Amino acid sequence: MKSAIYSYHSSRLFRHPASREINEDNAGLVLCFGAKSLLSGKPVYQMLKEKFPAANIALCSTSGEIFHTEVMDGTLSITAIEFEKTRVVPQQISINAFENSYEAGKALIRKFDTAGLTYIFVLSDGNHVNGSELVRGMNEMVGDQVLITGGLAGDGSNFSSTLVGLNNNPEEGLIAGLGFYGNNLQVLHGSQGGWETFGLEKMVTRSSSNELFEIENYSALELYKQYLGPEAEGLPGSALLFPLAVKLPGSDEPVVRTILSIDDKKGSMIFAGDIPVGSKVRFMKANFDKLTNAASGAAALTYDKTAAYPDLAILISCVGRKLILKSRTEEEVEAVNEVFGHQTLLSGFYSYGEISPLKKGGSCALHNQTMTITTFHES
Repeated sequence: MKSAIYSYHSSRLFRHPASREINEDNAGLVLCFGAKSLLSGKPVYQMLKEKFPAANIALCSTSGEIFHTEVMDGTLSITAIEFEKTRVVPQQISINAFENSYEAGKALIRKFDTAGLTYIFVLSDGNHVNGSELVRGMNEMVGDQVLITGGLAGDGSNFSSTLVGLNNNPEEGLIAGLGFYGNNLQVLHGSQGGWETFGLEKMVTRSSSNELFEIENYSALELYKQYLGPEAEGLPGSALLFPLAVKLPGSDEPVVRTILSIDDKKGSMIFAGDIPVGSKVRFMKANFDKLTNAASGAAALTYDKTAAYPDLAILISCVGRKLILKSRTEEEVEAVNEVFGHQTLLSGFYSYGEISPLKKGGSCALHNQTMTITTFHES
């Protein structure tokens, strides 16, 4: 495979000098991660279709674009891939056609012919879709038999509406899947957070989907405010600095959940993923160095150190990390580049949720506040 990355800003398209030489007429897949204002205000799909006429084109709004080692806002980060032996099949659904995200997840997977299917890359609406339920539905269909990674679209720090498109103009409510077929493509994944846990592990005793009411029969919101101390005055914004580590029932591996909003009247907190009754939770706080080290750790999980460096790495990191790291955000991307010996093209975006297995060989899960990396190498 050969890959090239482009950035669109100032009404111009710029090709990164580290890109491989590809035949743009023969590119089979184009991924476009960009600001919602650009995706909704310009004929982006038409522009890409003219430049890459044979490609399947997936578009996704972001909370920041990753263009190799740069993190940008208000741009498009475009990745064009020319495969030699791998076939890519696109499928899509609208959340509006289903009763819930769980059924939507099952329906998306049903669209794929599973014979020869080795990997699915998913880009989902990040506002109307419940990421936890989407993942649960997809796992219901394939379990750990087919690797699934991807992410939820973003919209800066607005948390209002997001856009996804597949071979058409992007729209709200869309869930896009790209199925990869063939035995010559090696796809590896890694996901790490780097947050510090503090306080005792406690049990969730009352919740509804992604709304948390009680921990150990006490008001979750009041307990959370006690742990935050003076930082509680900055809620809900300060919640991004203090996510929750959640062990879902039946699992010993924690996932991170971001708090999206709080409801003082109900005494509840709304999270970016489900927190079922019976989950065990611990509070977390940011450590800048550990966040960057976690990005390095995620990268180290995604390639065989005895083999060649990956051809391409797709990085999907959480908007919460970007809001915390601020001017240091590029450090986590540069850390990934260092692990890959400056030999791998990097592309990606900041998201409202990351999709990846917790560990190799497992089924996929929804993550928040992680750096999630998927690498590609075609032999």
